[in-house]
Amino acid sequence: MLQQAAIATELARHRYDALITLHQRHGPVFSLGAGRYRYVYLIGPEANRFIFANGRLFSTRDAFEAIAAVDGPTSLLVSEGEEHTRRRRLVRPALHHRQVAGYVRTIAEEADAAVDALPADGRADAYQVFRAAIRRSTVRSLFGPRLAADADFFGARLQPMLDLIDRMPQLVQAHRRLATPAWRRAMAAKADADARIFAEIARLRAGPADDGDHILAALVHGRGEDGAELTDEEVRDQAITLIAAGYETTSAAMAWAVHRLLRTAGAWERLRAEVEAAGPPTASSLAETPYLNGVVQETLRLHPPAAISARRVAEGFAFAGRRVPAGAMVVYSPYATHRLPGVWEDPLAFRPERWSDGRRPAPDEFLPFGGGAHRCVGSALATTELAVMLSRLVARTDLRPAGPPPVPAGLTTMRPRDGLPVRVLHRAPR
Repeated sequence: MLQQAAIATELARHRYDALITLHQRHGPVFSLGAGRYRYVYLIGPEANRFIFANGRLFSTRDAFEAIAAVDGPTSLLVSEGEEHTRRRRLVRPALHHRQVAGYVRTIAEEADAAVDALPADGRADAYQVFRAAIRRSTVRSLFGPRLAADADFFGARLQPMLDLIDRMPQLVQAHRRLATPAWRRAMAAKADADARIFAEIARLRAGPADDGDHILAALVHGRGEDGAELTDEEVRDQAITLIAAGYETTSAAMAWAVHRLLRTAGAWERLRAEVEAAGPPTASSLAETPYLNGVVQETLRLHPPAAISARRVAEGFAFAGRRVPAGAMVVYSPYATHRLPGVWEDPLAFRPERWSDGRRPAPDEFLPFGGGAHRCVGSALATTELAVMLSRLVARTDLRPAGPPPVPAGLTTMRPRDGLPVRVLHRAPR
């Protein structure tokens, strides 16, 4: 009991960094709670490898039940088995790196619009500015001009839902059972967003199969290997997942990247020199910017938006000499893995150049997008958006921090708690 109390105290005080401290004290396995509320922490590369290689032992749906309140019960994030495979096969083509290369111009346009909106000599919250820009670029790229016009509408409707699920699952369930004002606001906002998505689905179903070169049309008209199509509810769930998960996580990473560039001596200037030499961002020019790629990868290493993740244990197992019972919740952490001494050299330092030699760490050592069957299907889009947005920002502005270093917060996505205030010293025209 004393050990559990000490673990609980450490987690309450330090949340993310506590996982590293507790790994050092207790090894790769430690636990908290009992019964269905028992949390077993499996930390480190060997733990990640075990979880991803033994998917049959775990349930993703039970672990992410709260997320289903926003994304829907058929979302890729909560789907399992054959249904997950079927839905993923229909979503994946629009997010393949060759398809994403065609989105670069759209992303650059939204990045420039965000820079244009910065005050020429004043203060701004870089997190919120680029959160909106990434949302617009995601909706434009994936869903075409009709839904792109409603990008800010979706942002306003999704926010109450995102706020609701950024809590422990037990609290989300309590809001649901008690129908609290927060739950009612979230469900009213969800109904508005659903109505807009379902109207567009109905329009596409009534039109020809080639009506629109975007992912919503592909989902509406797509067929699985058995010839079956997705239901309207399945299409809605994948669309909302791609919008919400896409901009929520990528915008958090964008804020952390800007924070690191501003507080690492010479990094902003070095990146600017590289992107100016490469020219305006294109799929080919992005391949010639190794320092930019290093900034993206190093940001995702130190600040993975999905800092922790979980699985419900469906079948008991043993790991590292410890028995983990069915029904427990297993927690693993990309954040902790990416900062463990012995896994990474000088793990707490922001060193984009560590990626310049073509370093390709093992999947269990570097997992900002998860791993196994549920690895994030949008990873290519996320890294491309980060690279393009950063290249336009550093090429056109001089910024300085306008406050203390940001404090990480959030359960589903690790983001700067109070945004990212910056001073704009200079903003160049396009």
